[in-house]
Amino acid sequence: MPYTALPRTGRRALAAGATVAAALAIGGCGGGAAPAADTGTLTEIDYYEAAPQNTKLPEILAACGRETGVKIEHQQVPRTQFIPKLLQQASSRSLPDLALIDNPDLAQLAATGGLVRLSEAGLSTEGLFPSIVNAGQYQGQTYGIAPGVNGLALYYNKKLFGEAGLQPPKTWDGLTEAAGKLTKGKRYGIAFSAVGTEEGSFQFEPFFWTAGASLKQLDSPQAVQALTLWKDLVDSGSASKSVVTWTQADINDQFMAGNAAMMVNGPWQLPTLNQKKDLEFGIVPIPIPSPSAKPVTPLGGEVWTVGRSTPEREKKAVAVLKCLLSQDKSLEWSTAAGYIPSNRAAAGQLAARDPQLAPFAEEVATALARTAELGTDYPRVSEALFNAIQQCLAGGKSPQEALSAAQAAVK
Repeated sequence: MPYTALPRTGRRALAAGATVAAALAIGGCGGGAAPAADTGTLTEIDYYEAAPQNTKLPEILAACGRETGVKIEHQQVPRTQFIPKLLQQASSRSLPDLALIDNPDLAQLAATGGLVRLSEAGLSTEGLFPSIVNAGQYQGQTYGIAPGVNGLALYYNKKLFGEAGLQPPKTWDGLTEAAGKLTKGKRYGIAFSAVGTEEGSFQFEPFFWTAGASLKQLDSPQAVQALTLWKDLVDSGSASKSVVTWTQADINDQFMAGNAAMMVNGPWQLPTLNQKKDLEFGIVPIPIPSPSAKPVTPLGGEVWTVGRSTPEREKKAVAVLKCLLSQDKSLEWSTAAGYIPSNRAAAGQLAARDPQLAPFAEEVATALARTAELGTDYPRVSEALFNAIQQCLAGGKSPQEALSAAQAAVK
């Protein structure tokens, strides 16, 4: 998603060590005041640090506040402090009325009992992508809902593909072939982020899951197949050995500079890419192992949650949330943030209006929440996975050896 986060969940590294137990242990050490008694004012918290999120979100919150008859106090907390602060507040039942959190963090926050079960609070999920609804669930109950999501697709340089007489790859074989043919001099055929953080897991998961692998068995044949693909790209020189240190921002820089003909990245890069007028690029879904497979990408992005307080405050917070999830507000938010709306109709509108986002919208229906298989165990397994990627691409281990060591570490 999601710690300096994954790019809007997706982009940055997942926080380690922020557990429910730790939160309960420090619960008495200044967890923050309980929500104000004034039910005409609701509190909201998020971790956005950069435009357009930290400028657009307050506008949309204010608009939904006006529609529902409340004032919303907006608070932004640095990402590294965000989840520890919320876990501490949850232990003392002093969570804000509304919180926008990275979707992989939902399970550990819901486990505290400090969140309202939205599925029991009259909040309908009709019209939303089922995959997105699942991303906000914990133990079968809905505790969070995303206004929009992001994911990963394959960017390609149209000019270089044209010169080489190539079409955008649809399969792994096509990807390998194109990457090899487009590698020339200082230019690599493809760039991806294999950095030793959640960002590395996030980038690898589309290949891992599309191959049919499961986070419950990191060393399955399907998982080995996916990591072998990455290793072969690096060993052949089609991808730089520096992918183990490149973040998603770094690979975007490489692509923009013409040092990579393809890259795996998300829609949040579009504003920067579109500013480079001489760069002609296209976007297609992540290539798949065989023509019969479907891409399974990880859902990036945040989910709205409602903190437990009083019935009246919870009711008003849910009313605001209904507004935030409406078709028009979902479309407005996603357009500003570079996301795909959770609302199917709004997603269709956005994809029709902006062809660059169509591949990302296409992948949402089969996307998977990172915590779907493991719940609160996801951060621990993700760490083992990105360590295995590092050990394979930079540490000299074979895909099988690296993934077997990862599986042994999480048993």
